Amino acid sequence: MPTQLDALKQLSLVVADTGDLDAIRRYQPQDATTNPSLILKAFELPGYQALIDEELAVIRAEGGDRQTQAEHAVDRLAVAMGCEIAKVVPGRVSTEVAARLSFDTQASIRKAFEVIELYERRGVAKDRVLIKLASTWEGIRAAEVLEKEGIQCNLTLLFSDAQAQACFDAGVFLVSPFVGRVTDWYKQATGQDFTAENDPGVQFVRGVCQRVSQGGYETVVMGASFRNIGQVLALGGCPRLTISPALLEELAASDGEVARRIVMESASGQRPTPLTEPEFRWGHNQDAMANDKLAEGIRRFAEDQARLEGLIADRLAAH
Repeated sequence: MPTQLDALKQLSLVVADTGDLDAIRRYQPQDATTNPSLILKAFELPGYQALIDEELAVIRAEGGDRQTQAEHAVDRLAVAMGCEIAKVVPGRVSTEVAARLSFDTQASIRKAFEVIELYERRGVAKDRVLIKLASTWEGIRAAEVLEKEGIQCNLTLLFSDAQAQACFDAGVFLVSPFVGRVTDWYKQATGQDFTAENDPGVQFVRGVCQRVSQGGYETVVMGASFRNIGQVLALGGCPRLTISPALLEELAASDGEVARRIVMESASGQRPTPLTEPEFRWGHNQDAMANDKLAEGIRRFAEDQARLEGLIADRLAAH
């Protein structure tokens, strides 16, 4: 009998939500995603230390003040780690634009081009990379421009129907609606526990998949931010699922079939009129959970980026 991980791979494209190369090799996902929090964790892994020293040596040689060096080093390290991941996965690597740029369209576009250039200098073509942006109005507008330039994007921190619709309107390649963080909010707000079937995060992602199908959009849906394998299995059939090593281990250790819970059918129905900025902001504003979790997610990623810059600055100063 196949493991649940093997069975799940027959229904959904499995993506590793980690920068840990050993875990990626072990579970053989198609793609891998990273973010500032995961890069911060990977910064301490033994397998990356030689790479980090090499990149910091280049940064030191370039000169400049410590803060500028640290900011530049984060981009170089994210790309260097992404290139190592690209050697292991057959598909794509998602690399995130700094969270502090989440409300600046032009700065996000410039940073995305810088990241792609760094990848191409290392021999990784842009079709192996997804630029990861927060699903703010400004982030979605940046993605719209980048997609037209042939740079495909992964819109993350997605919590509301308004965010999802705006992403579809913009023609972004992939969206990452969150499961666990949605459910975390409702558990705290209501004091309730949820089964996989009535889980608010699971229901949200199923709704995003339904919206894609009904509108005949080409945007790929990738469920993200899982707290347990029940949530993962409840989304069998979602086009992509990005899963942490701990949950990949659970799935690999469990035998059994996995039922298809989502069927993606392309419809020819009339699409809604694209959202205007006021409509987007009003629609998102009406969802208290989405407002809270988007703001919290951007703050957390920015905090982890700042911590990573601090660690790099310390290491630069030590030599």
